[in-house]
Amino acid sequence: MTKGIFNLAAVGATALLGLAGCADTASRAQEAAPVAAARPEPRPAEGAVAAPRPADFVAWRNGFRSRALSRGIRADVFDTAFAGVGVNERVIELDRYQPEFRRQIWDYLDRAVSDTRVANGRDMASRYASLVSSIESRYGVDGQYVLAIWGLESAYGSSMGSMNVIESLATLAYEGRRQDFAETQLLTALQILQEGDVPASRMTGSWAGAMGHTQFIPTSFEEYAQDWNGDGRRDIWASDPSDALASTANYLARFGWQKGQPWGVEVKLPAGFDIARADGNDWRPVASWRAAGVTRISGGALPEAGEAALLAPAGGRGPVFAVFKNFQVIKRYNNATSYALAVGHLGDRIEGGGPFVASWPRDEQALTVNETIELQERLTALGFDTQGSDGLVGPNTIEAIRAFQRQAGLAPDGFPTKQLLARVKSAGG
Repeated sequence: MTKGIFNLAAVGATALLGLAGCADTASRAQEAAPVAAARPEPRPAEGAVAAPRPADFVAWRNGFRSRALSRGIRADVFDTAFAGVGVNERVIELDRYQPEFRRQIWDYLDRAVSDTRVANGRDMASRYASLVSSIESRYGVDGQYVLAIWGLESAYGSSMGSMNVIESLATLAYEGRRQDFAETQLLTALQILQEGDVPASRMTGSWAGAMGHTQFIPTSFEEYAQDWNGDGRRDIWASDPSDALASTANYLARFGWQKGQPWGVEVKLPAGFDIARADGNDWRPVASWRAAGVTRISGGALPEAGEAALLAPAGGRGPVFAVFKNFQVIKRYNNATSYALAVGHLGDRIEGGGPFVASWPRDEQALTVNETIELQERLTALGFDTQGSDGLVGPNTIEAIRAFQRQAGLAPDGFPTKQLLARVKSAGG
């Protein structure tokens, strides 16, 4: 089976989930103009209801069709895939969604690694023990973490998304905010259909085009998907999850997973330790952290698993972790610290591990987006430049917070809180 005709770099399985912003769609309400008689309008399947196709969508689609055909997509494949496809307003709504409040990491982990998800994961580990063991042997990836990704991405196949992937991606491409990216995914989705891995009627997924049990976007599918059961198709949608789980293991293996090594361990910091060093970026040999007095939360020595970085995702009042190479590999699947922690912790729990030992600072309320913007603006005005005020707490904002905390005589953990915002307000007069 060919690998594809687009020579695209692989992207993480949920990368498209970060799309956001606004676009004016006032001109999109009119009905579509007729298409040239030489190429009839694709017809939806019998009984299906076609989505709206305003004139500018039809114009975009026709132009995209020409580009797709020039890249090797057959006309029959394109027309079958686009039969009944129009603008999905729900996709646009979800793409534009901007939450007023952001969840704290412990709220996310409570849901991601719930008792139910752990119990279901253990059930799946038992049910598919032979499959998981074989996949682990072939790809060199510890099976419990493959199961954890499955659990997080689709609740073990119970929530894979039911949207037409072609329509979702076409809507995103037409909307225009990330047109190049969405068109790349759409071209690859058409290539997948052309290769025969799945018919158009079964290519369903999330609003952002993530597909199957472990939510691969099309470029990741084309690069990493596997035909585990040997039926000639890479079917990550099937009730049999073997192709999907093998594909996920292959993805992790290709990014350097180290079998038998931990993703991370919960640690205890010695008295007086500079919490600013627990920023997730200071990679050094485990011996260096041992020499600094860092131990497992139980008091035992840190495992010898290559270089490690310390991570305090809730600042100085929450759990602290030493993370290793495998943590970075998980982040290639989804580049969010909370996600990587959830996968690692869920995998450990599936294997029989217990909850984190240290408590989260559950009394801390998350800043609203507007409060975060205010914090960024006030820090910058005080000379601690956050490099913009977008309401997102990224590396520049964290470093600005730390700089302010140092000057104010506070522990420089970089963690934004309502108390910190009040302190910054006070400093600004």
